[in-house]
Amino acid sequence: MSKQKVKIKADAVYYRQLNEQIRKSIADGATEIELTGVNGQRYIGDGLHDRVKIIMDGVPGNDVAAFMNGPTIVIKNNSQDGTGNTMNDGKVVIHGHAGDVLGYGMRGGKLHILGDVGYRVGIHMKSYKDKVPTIIAGGKAGDFFGEYMACGNLILLGLNNTADEPLIGNYTGTGMHGGVIYIRGEVEAHQLGAEVGVKELDAEDHKRLKPLLEEYCADFGLELDKVMDKPFIKLIPISHRPYGRLYAY
Repeated sequence: MSKQKVKIKADAVYYRQLNEQIRKSIADGATEIELTGVNGQRYIGDGLHDRVKIIMDGVPGNDVAAFMNGPTIVIKNNSQDGTGNTMNDGKVVIHGHAGDVLGYGMRGGKLHILGDVGYRVGIHMKSYKDKVPTIIAGGKAGDFFGEYMACGNLILLGLNNTADEPLIGNYTGTGMHGGVIYIRGEVEAHQLGAEVGVKELDAEDHKRLKPLLEEYCADFGLELDKVMDKPFIKLIPISHRPYGRLYAY
């Protein structure tokens, strides 16, 4: 194996030691790191600024890619809670399901999830200078999707959902005051926060969506035409101060 590619066995390695090995490999010049036997270790990729690619075989623990600023992380299985917490740049590709609170306070970069996501995904998403964060999930989502969202793109595809299965939970967009949520399918009015309205897509939306979905499909080997074969709706905030009257008069 070349010096630029490194393989690390994570089996039974404590998370602190594993993260130390990752950082040492990067300091030694690694540009691609393959982790095998990952089983619940936390904080993988946290705070990294290098343009390194980390490929994981196994299920990592909470807060993968927190405060990350540039690397690409590919998870060949599921991911637990807090992935992309306050992430600034880079990309995480998850080939399974993911847990709760993904992309909390996310300021840039991309999270691509093939399967379902949990509760409070994309809450407090924002932007920073020219960075705009994007989360795309291929399955369904739990409650509080896009809660307090301030900026960015949240996209939910529901690719394998059946007609009798809800695509999204309740309180979607509660407190939302910026950004946009795109949903491939329909939602019921009672599932939405009072602060959001349902709109049809316009030409600018299609122009924004297409390159985002092209990259997503490329990551998972999906066909863009099949992803785009069902109408989308968009959710946008109808108030920029959703709780203003509660605190100021």
